[in-house]
Amino acid sequence: MIPIASLWLAILLAAVLVFIASAVVWMVLPHHKRDFKKFPNEDAARDALQPQDMPPGQYNIPHVADPSEVKNPDMVKKFEGGPVGFFTVLPNGLPSMGKSLVRSFLFYLLVSACVAYVATRAVPAGTEYMRVFQITGTIAWMAYGFAVVQDAIWFGKPWSSVWKNLFDAFIYGCLTAGAFSWQWQVV
Repeated sequence: MIPIASLWLAILLAAVLVFIASAVVWMVLPHHKRDFKKFPNEDAARDALQPQDMPPGQYNIPHVADPSEVKNPDMVKKFEGGPVGFFTVLPNGLPSMGKSLVRSFLFYLLVSACVAYVATRAVPAGTEYMRVFQITGTIAWMAYGFAVVQDAIWFGKPWSSVWKNLFDAFIYGCLTAGAFSWQWQVV
């Protein structure tokens, strides 16, 4: 069994590669440009929401506090009349790119460390490059991509967006696999 500490370089390299790839995916490639839609009348929507002084958080409309409310004819009317949706409110002001970038990198480090942990338990020393690539790439792809499927199933995230995120996760998984497969041959 390979000690996880001996993979520190692969963990760091994978996180850096995914960080760079993520920046390219979101800032250069065109496939995410239409993931978010504009409200039909954004000014009216903002005017309606501003007086509510909503703190940051997740909201749903219509809101059902107790599942038994769904049987209430008034609640059924709200669902049938719409809109039905989920809405995330962020703090006012420009989003903090620096804070988000740091959090993203820490997430990539965490995923890479988890990939290293599973790989050190599942892949013996001396395993050939492509086998290490296959196992670590699959683990990383699942870690980066599978959570978005639940968002489509339960929260209405468009499936087109899910497929794009799974494609991005595939890229991140391949980069992670490359870093681990390379170092696996060295340790």
